[in-house]
Amino acid sequence: MIEGKEHIVFLGIGGIGMSALARYLNDSTDALVQGYDKTPSPLTDELQKEGIAVTFMDEFSALTQHSSLDSSNTLVIYTPAIPDDLKLYAHFESNHFDCIKRSKALGMITKGTTNISVAGTHGKTTTSSMLAHLLRVAGTEHVALLGGISTDLNSNYFNNSKGAENIITVTEADEYDRSFLQLDPAYAAITSIDPDHLDIYGDGQQLTESFVEFARRVQKLFVHNSLTEQFNSIGYAGDYGIDTGTYRAENVRIERSAYHFDLQTPAGSIRDIQLGIPGRHNVENAVAASALFLESGGRSEIIPNALAGFRGVKRRFEYILRKPIVYIDDYAHHPSELSATIGSVRELYSDRVITGIFQPHLFSRTKDFYKGFAESLSLLDEVILMDIYPAREKPIPGVSSQMIADEITEKDVKVLSKSELLPYLADRKTEVLLTLGAGDIDRFVEPIKALFE
Repeated sequence: MIEGKEHIVFLGIGGIGMSALARYLNDSTDALVQGYDKTPSPLTDELQKEGIAVTFMDEFSALTQHSSLDSSNTLVIYTPAIPDDLKLYAHFESNHFDCIKRSKALGMITKGTTNISVAGTHGKTTTSSMLAHLLRVAGTEHVALLGGISTDLNSNYFNNSKGAENIITVTEADEYDRSFLQLDPAYAAITSIDPDHLDIYGDGQQLTESFVEFARRVQKLFVHNSLTEQFNSIGYAGDYGIDTGTYRAENVRIERSAYHFDLQTPAGSIRDIQLGIPGRHNVENAVAASALFLESGGRSEIIPNALAGFRGVKRRFEYILRKPIVYIDDYAHHPSELSATIGSVRELYSDRVITGIFQPHLFSRTKDFYKGFAESLSLLDEVILMDIYPAREKPIPGVSSQMIADEITEKDVKVLSKSELLPYLADRKTEVLLTLGAGDIDRFVEPIKALFE
């Protein structure tokens, strides 16, 4: 369906997963790749610099060479996050264009490759980026389509496989909208199955069953050691974790503000690995990435230097400042992710006051998990809550950030609007600051950095 098309149009091209696909197809096909998104962003700026036309007008006439687009020569790839009333989508559908979801396009692209995927409600982006970094350091030809901006690449896309006969593709197996059921990985890891996307699944059991269905599609599967019971019935190649697992980190410790560990593998031990990014949860992610790397033919001697040099993913435990305050930005938007990030910060800075700014993502997620959010945020010394970022959703009556605030006791808690945030911070003495969330809180990173510099 992709081969032979003269035009490929992306609806929602500014999304992190969509833009990676657009970059790959622009790089590897002769088609004219272009797209629409609602608003400009750093990602759409980068796409335009790479020669991909992007329009922000929801009109067919705004597309490049629109008069040449017809149902025989054009493929439309869309994200499930597009609004129901998007005029461009309605035009393509009513005129019988081939319209496919991003997940189907990803499945088509990876078919016939050695696909290595990372699934899980948390940890997908960091683990897949670590794996791609290991492959790149090893000089292995591969394509990486990532769900975040790798700091090492300054991109969500990497491709050194042009002309290669046996292509390795590194992807994230996204559970949202059951997207991962379009993939057939040769190797995969499942990092976590915490209840999420209950607007799609209804309950945690349905989510788990979808992960099991995904697992059946994998030739060689590794699961986090907390998940072995869920996959015993179908079997898996091995498990991983800290102190327990086929692949495991042992002797985990902090030395000079860096995490060190020994990696135990079926072939032996790799001693004193220093991880280039902080966080105990990232030690587990590093073990998963190393397992996939070794199982797919990677050499063990590559691992220590590669993991020490890995600089992380933007908005995943990203240090913005180390002086005069410690300022860390993180994408955490689920109670488990918040607990992991805040817990790691507490481990690193146990003697300092830790302030967190959290922007809840989605009304439905806030409604489902407001008590869990409150419990996780209570690990902070000071809590600042911003208004809910709605993304694709309409407001739900009675659901607001105040629901979370009301559940947090014995803490300094404030609920602030965007206009109130910077003036409030300017009047506070801050030691360690976290910005947390998956919405547009990232737009405050540079202003907050400037405020404290």
